Amino acid sequence: MENFNFYSPTEFVFGKGRENETGMYVKKYGGTKVLIHFGGQSAKKSGLLDRVKSSLDKESIPYVELGGVQPNPRDGLVYKGIELVRSEKIDFILAVGGGSVIDSAKAIAIGVPYDGDFWDFYCGKHPEKAVPVATVLTIAAAGSEGSGDSVITKEEGMLKRATGSDVLRPRFSILNPELTETLPAFQTAAGATDIMAHVFERYFTNTKEVEITDRLCEAVLLTMVREVPRVIKNPLDYEARANIMWAGMVAHNNVVGVGREQDWNSHGIEHELSALYDCAHGAGLAVIMPAWMEFVYKHDVMRFCQMAVRVFGCNMNYDAPETTALAGIKAFRRFLHDIGMPINFAELGAKEEDIPALVDKFGLGDGRTGGFVKLSSDDITQIYRIAAKAEL
Repeated sequence: MENFNFYSPTEFVFGKGRENETGMYVKKYGGTKVLIHFGGQSAKKSGLLDRVKSSLDKESIPYVELGGVQPNPRDGLVYKGIELVRSEKIDFILAVGGGSVIDSAKAIAIGVPYDGDFWDFYCGKHPEKAVPVATVLTIAAAGSEGSGDSVITKEEGMLKRATGSDVLRPRFSILNPELTETLPAFQTAAGATDIMAHVFERYFTNTKEVEITDRLCEAVLLTMVREVPRVIKNPLDYEARANIMWAGMVAHNNVVGVGREQDWNSHGIEHELSALYDCAHGAGLAVIMPAWMEFVYKHDVMRFCQMAVRVFGCNMNYDAPETTALAGIKAFRRFLHDIGMPINFAELGAKEEDIPALVDKFGLGDGRTGGFVKLSSDDITQIYRIAAKAEL
């Protein structure tokens, strides 16, 4: 196990009806004027926005609203939010929504105290200051409610890039699984896929002797394998929703990733798909991650065998371990298909002829990227080709 620091200061407020306590927690963490940041009409139609505003009114905390966050959130709204926070002298940002809303809120938060273009932070500059952020979560997926990460799409060129810093970890996050019960099955499944991908990006590592985090990773993955089919079958299954929501946070606040090298190539490769086609991030990961696995599994066959046996219940073939590794990858792809995810370019709405453009937008050039296996542009091309033609 490698040396590590682990810092996770977010207070998690979990359970039924907890959104009604939002104002109390904003006050606890020093907010005196709030930007309520949200997406489309669902937060309004469901009554969630009214409940949040009522809780702020109860604590005599004024607020300004900024809606309109899109999936794969855009920089245009971030710039608008930065100017709004500055002009209204807002000192606390409340994201009411899923990962896209939270990511947009975090981008605004680092842009406000910065003299330059906030996009600098998505091009390598490390954020050092931010307006405090909190969340009321409406979909279990990105894990942004517990992480210091944010992903934004630049509309010029449709470039999707990420940043990360502990200053972006939310002060508090309200997690009510009931708020996810009205999600369409596709969104639930896409969110679940993102959760599993966050674990796999950490699970496939070159670091030895990391049994504790291996087992934590496997616990989250086994939870998803058990609970996602239950909630697809019965969207009102509160207990399944609760387990999935907490799994989403655990998967990405890095408790399962400390002390080990991580990869993150699948996310980077997928970002180009969702930037170009505006597809759901989880759906893109469902296509890319098994393809990445097929391309790299020979690097450490026994780690893929471990996944196959411990997570998907495959039988270990000691005489031909590659067959076990491939069986695990196949089981993962089958699981994704069974919960309603696409498994190839055609099902996602992507085009094989766009692969050169996707690789070019990735911007790797002659370099290499990744942790588990260092990939070149040619390698990424091959992964896209595997993804394009994948079958069960």
